[in-house]
Amino acid sequence: MTVNLTMLVVMGVLFSVGVYLLLERSLTRVLLGLMLLTNGANLLILHTSGVPGAAPLYDKSLGGSEYSDPLPQALVLTSIVISLATTAFLLSMIWRSWVLARRDEIQDDLEDRRVAQQSSYDAEDDDAMPQDTSEFSHGDARFTPSRHNAEEATESPGHHRVEKRQRDDGRSTHEH
Repeated sequence: MTVNLTMLVVMGVLFSVGVYLLLERSLTRVLLGLMLLTNGANLLILHTSGVPGAAPLYDKSLGGSEYSDPLPQALVLTSIVISLATTAFLLSMIWRSWVLARRDEIQDDLEDRRVAQQSSYDAEDDDAMPQDTSEFSHGDARFTPSRHNAEEATESPGHHRVEKRQRDDGRSTHEH
């Protein structure tokens, strides 16, 4: 496989300009950036598919290596359909923004600024993990091999043994 330098430069320009346009605040520029990125990705898929070959239709006179691979073409076709749907969605967002505010720029929201100024510490995610107290924990006194007798081992996987225990108020409860 030979590398086409011109194709690589074109792909690089499409990707770089597409990313630059995606970082803008104007929805029209975001749309153009997305379209450039998808076209660059399509060229990349086609370029990596290899040298052009015969159409993938069976012919007795051709060997298996002489055919072109239809998978990259199918991937590009799928990518075109997805980019068309995304483009239609972004066009509807641009139109709605223009109808409501007569501009297509995304403005900073006060809530966005407040969230950006918050500390990155989250008490729920960053605190120490509590000790596992489930009955399946190996350090738990309730989990002992003596509780599991041969009768329980022969039960089918979908059935659970029900234990009847007395609560403090005198009523009985069922535990699985």
